[in-house]
Amino acid sequence: MIAKESPVRRPSPLVPALLVPALLLAPSAACAPAGTTVRTAEQPPVAGAKGVGDPLFPTMGNGGYDVRHYAIALSWEPKGNALTGRAEIDARTDRALSSFSLDFHGMDVTGATVDGTPAAVSRRGDELRLTPPHPLAADAPFTTVISYRGTPLTITDPDGAKEGWLPSPDGAVALGEPNGSMTWFPGNHHPSDKAAYDLSVSVPEDLTAVSNGELSKQETSGGRTVFAWHTAEPMASYLATVAIGKFRLERGGGRTVPQTVALHTAQAAHAVKVPAQVAAMTDWGARLFGPYPFSSTGATVGSGPLTKYALETQTRPFFTHAPDELSLVHEITHQWFGDSVTPRTWRDMWLNEGFATYGEWLWEEQHDGVGAARSFDEYNALDRHDKIWSFPPANPPSAAHISDDPVYYRGAMALHRLRETVGDSDFFTILRTWATEHRHANVRTEDFTSLCEKVSGKNLKSLFDTWLYRQGKP
Repeated sequence: MIAKESPVRRPSPLVPALLVPALLLAPSAACAPAGTTVRTAEQPPVAGAKGVGDPLFPTMGNGGYDVRHYAIALSWEPKGNALTGRAEIDARTDRALSSFSLDFHGMDVTGATVDGTPAAVSRRGDELRLTPPHPLAADAPFTTVISYRGTPLTITDPDGAKEGWLPSPDGAVALGEPNGSMTWFPGNHHPSDKAAYDLSVSVPEDLTAVSNGELSKQETSGGRTVFAWHTAEPMASYLATVAIGKFRLERGGGRTVPQTVALHTAQAAHAVKVPAQVAAMTDWGARLFGPYPFSSTGATVGSGPLTKYALETQTRPFFTHAPDELSLVHEITHQWFGDSVTPRTWRDMWLNEGFATYGEWLWEEQHDGVGAARSFDEYNALDRHDKIWSFPPANPPSAAHISDDPVYYRGAMALHRLRETVGDSDFFTILRTWATEHRHANVRTEDFTSLCEKVSGKNLKSLFDTWLYRQGKP
């Protein structure tokens, strides 16, 4: 996501973007975090945990299982902004479960099954709890299907930003960071549980429905068109999106992967350069950061309801306006840093935003002659009372601050100090190794700092303590 406006050469104010996981909801014994106890089949079944213990969003996500795949079928009606949905979720338990929870906000549940058998449903706040007639065994696959309908809601983030399901002049858009995706489909909505997706959307035939991944089917019948999109690589739910409206799909691509750019008719005249820019930036990132992590690339340029917003929705970043060059670079860089390599908890958001901001500096350095050192110096010249120094980037004080300036700009500054300390050869080796070794995985700041010391052979504790953890201006 792109940061809010600030005094020094900062991108246009866009709504913040975030990320999270912590204790995780234990995928399996082999993948469980250190110190986690994985229950065996002999232990009595328990109710799956409500929340994964994220330090900033403690109730986000759920414990006891790991989602492998979502198959979501939606039908949208302009009248009343009405949505009907069916979510089929394939998952695997990490312990014997008597019941389990999904995150779901608003809308009415009309039915639920577990492995084809009706399940008891209860709701409390954003927790949807399903109790199957028989407990689920430990380390076993299961499939749950939830049917629902209603008017999906817009929610307000802790920092005051809007997300969830947002009506637009001729349709709607779903934007999920950090937890807005729970407004339009039930799921395990924490970045630590990534999954593959198949998403189909039925809309009136004069509209287009855009989502992540590749368009696998487009069929029109009886005045309606179904658009089916397939995302094979793991995706955090906050990166899932749907945009409905009068879009034109432009296919093509650079040397790296195929691409689809969706341009709203109201924005097309202002965004004519976007398809070529996406191709060039994806190819540039592949040369600099290592192989592009997904099977396609692209962008969606929508219309309303937010005035200045960008989000790195996986494979197809979303913009509410024709993006400027650096905004597009920022969101394309996120495909490596944030979308493929995803923080385990939202506390480590700087691993997304600091890296994407530094991607902007590198693009300028290689295309406009403005060195990253100059960008660093401009921010470093800010008074010690400036908000960029209000907290260390690897330790935001609350959920309301995960998209504040320190996460973006002081995070990027930490990377530049690292580059100055280890030299360009080791620095770019670190970036490529980070993106390659942790492809489609969840990570912590400690994983990154350990890699830096391993590649460089240097003790970097003082550098990281100063730039990532210490209060005040370094």
